[in-house]
Amino acid sequence: MLASLTNIFKIGDLRRRVLFTLLMLVVFRIGSFIPVPNINVAMFEQANNNFLNLLNTFSGGALKNFSIFAMGIMPYITASIIMQLLSMEVVPKFTQWAREGETGRRKIATVTRYFTIVLSLVQSVGMTFGFNNMAPGLLTDQSVGSYALIAITLTAGTSLLMWMGEQITEKGIGNGISVIIMAGIVANIHGGVVTIYQSQFAETTNLFFSILKIVIILLVIIAIIVGVIFMQQGIRKIPVQYAKRVVGRKMYGGQSTHIPLKINSAGVIPVIFAISLVTFPSTIAQFWADPTGVGVANWIYQNFQISAPLGMTLYALLILGFTYFYTFVQMNPVQMAENMKKNGGYIPGIRPGKNTEVYITRTLTRLTLAGALFLMVISILPFFFTRLANLPSQIYIGGTTLLIVIGVVLDTMKQIESQMIKRHYQGFMK
Repeated sequence: MLASLTNIFKIGDLRRRVLFTLLMLVVFRIGSFIPVPNINVAMFEQANNNFLNLLNTFSGGALKNFSIFAMGIMPYITASIIMQLLSMEVVPKFTQWAREGETGRRKIATVTRYFTIVLSLVQSVGMTFGFNNMAPGLLTDQSVGSYALIAITLTAGTSLLMWMGEQITEKGIGNGISVIIMAGIVANIHGGVVTIYQSQFAETTNLFFSILKIVIILLVIIAIIVGVIFMQQGIRKIPVQYAKRVVGRKMYGGQSTHIPLKINSAGVIPVIFAISLVTFPSTIAQFWADPTGVGVANWIYQNFQISAPLGMTLYALLILGFTYFYTFVQMNPVQMAENMKKNGGYIPGIRPGKNTEVYITRTLTRLTLAGALFLMVISILPFFFTRLANLPSQIYIGGTTLLIVIGVVLDTMKQIESQMIKRHYQGFMK
């Protein structure tokens, strides 16, 4: 491992990419501690609850500090979800762009950026009003100008994170948005460890039982890590044979290859999308909840949290739906069958064209079902385990955080692996 890490810094381009990514993450962590103007941070920390702790996990503590990055990258994720849905035969112009290759993707990315700014501005205004209602005295200056300044600052923070994510994708090690989300999660791991330790050992009367519980928790975490790696790395190889053809005086084709279909082609994107959508109603309702505990806003807040039965059910269904949606966006069976037919390729025993499309679709559907069910189980299991182990409520989201961190780490290792192999170094993974 040390030799592999040394090889990374021997390659000039890869070294620059790694250092650039680390520099962007340092900027992200610094910004997480810079509060927005006209905010009483101490008052906001007293008002934090379990739901805000859940959202705070993905912002790396930025929400707890009400910093310039308090909204995190979620508005960009929401805008991306909406744009992808609109590109699926909903808005003809967007559908046309989606079929234009790289040029069309750049146009969609530009619209997504502007849409992100609009969503961020709306969300920042609602967040400021809502948090001030939740914690009276949060704003030291409640003038219109103060609200506008806070909203613009939060929107600028999200825009900066969006730009940083794109820069990490282009000039860094790739997967910029996912890397920023992972950095926020990793930044809060030590807090979760301290919370678990304090809850088990601070006022314990049975030391052996507490140690046994900690060991069981570690074993469950290790089992989740092994399961995620196994499912993320698992593939189904579909054999493809290319017919021989003569072009001029040369003969082409005749070789055998395969199409690697991953069990979970969508990675951790469905989990991130599901969290973003399922927590949105609770986020809005949180701001207008009645202190008496009655009313529509309170019902929405209580039932649309991931730990509630309704919220958990929606969470699982959204993971299932987004897994299929994102998989078939990335792996288009129609396009794959057409490309194979144009290049003289065929699956042994399957006729080219429509039959090949049906075969790939059926295989991909079955693989995706296994991957989606695994994501659902891993994401929901910690909720039950946390209650059985009587852990603090803010540890509820452990399974989801592990999914995101492991998925991003595996993708990043593959990016580094490909860069090192291209330059004839031994791979990062053995």
